[in-house]
Amino acid sequence: MARKIDEYSYRCGVIDAFNEIVAAGVKRLALSHPCASAKEREELLQFSEEICKKYGTSYYVEDELLTSDLFAVSESFGKYLILYYRDREILEKYRELKERKRDLCRRGEYCGEARRQIALDFAWLLSYEKEAALGMIEKNQGQEDERGERRCTVS
Repeated sequence: MARKIDEYSYRCGVIDAFNEIVAAGVKRLALSHPCASAKEREELLQFSEEICKKYGTSYYVEDELLTSDLFAVSESFGKYLILYYRDREILEKYRELKERKRDLCRRGEYCGEARRQIALDFAWLLSYEKEAALGMIEKNQGQEDERGERRCTVS
């Protein structure tokens, strides 16, 4: 009979594995599993700090993950995550991408190719191959509405 793994231990295992591949340069940026509350995520911070020291990576506490057509909005909007990265410039590129989306939304231009490019640029940060990312976007049944208003007003 298989031993039951508790949720905390499972999440720690994922964090360890993601940091190993971030440290090895296989992924530029990795995301923790979404947490329903900041308190739930906070329980993972000490472990994240230890693992980042072990692998020479860094983490960033994210309260408002970039939403795009890459993932269903329900998977990320209103969730709390931890981002893992090796190179500080990747975190800066992520922040710039969030700002670029905000600007597009403010101008009413978050549509068409600009919207698609936001998702593809996020996929690049996550080290997804372009064809795989295009497939994810195509299959995503939980995309933002065309205005993206709820997600565009985040600060």
